[in-house]
Amino acid sequence: MVKKISRSFKYVYLALMILFLYIPILYLIVFSFNDFSTGRRISYANLGAWKGFTLHNYTTLLIGTAAAIGIYSMKKRPRNLILNASQLPMVNPDLVTGITFMMLFAFVNTLLVKLSLKQVGDIAKLLIAHISFSIPYVIFSVMPRLRQSSDLLYEAAMDLGCSPMQALFKAVIPDIMPGITSGFVMALTMSLDDFVVSYFVSDLKSVLSVYIYSAARGAKGVNPALATVIFIPLVTLLLVVNLRRIAKEREYEIQNKKVKLKDKGGK
Repeated sequence: MVKKISRSFKYVYLALMILFLYIPILYLIVFSFNDFSTGRRISYANLGAWKGFTLHNYTTLLIGTAAAIGIYSMKKRPRNLILNASQLPMVNPDLVTGITFMMLFAFVNTLLVKLSLKQVGDIAKLLIAHISFSIPYVIFSVMPRLRQSSDLLYEAAMDLGCSPMQALFKAVIPDIMPGITSGFVMALTMSLDDFVVSYFVSDLKSVLSVYIYSAARGAKGVNPALATVIFIPLVTLLLVVNLRRIAKEREYEIQNKKVKLKDKGGK
């Protein structure tokens, strides 16, 4: 009896946690089709009030893998040193990272002006900043997959006639593709989510996180379709990756069963 109550409590607790995490996302998806009275946006004045179905919200809404492979090929001491250094952006608060990049680009632009050269543009600054803090997440995702992969795979490809680049792209990268995909999803998510670095680094208001912040503080509010459009591709990508992985695992199990049956038949 006690075990049944404990098991039921676990299921109830898990269900509550899932609801707590996913109800806001479901709310955004459902209310992205809501005809909001205040500029058709989410605001405190019309939050949760269903005004009717509409598609107007949608009609108005018109590098790290190479680093991981190189680090993995290093000796133990330099590899640990670079790994520890590369994880600093993951530990540093976003505010510190944003101010650091702002001071760096201010110094670089001042130096370029003195040299009568063109300053670093907003788009270039955003690219440099986002790539810099996204690389550790890609390395963090790819390195475990490299450890699981066999070191002999690259050498076997070379023995079969591949050049170093062919061995890399035809043997190593396909084997670590799940890690590359997860690193891509994580880097994309962090880049979309990061507001502080984008706000301090660039004056562009068209950056997604800065745009959402500015729109939320404005009178019109935030278009709920925007959150749904961002959410759906990420979920689709995760489903594709997981389903592909499950299919490969099933294929691997079927092959193992066939090998075992052949071995039994041979005996």
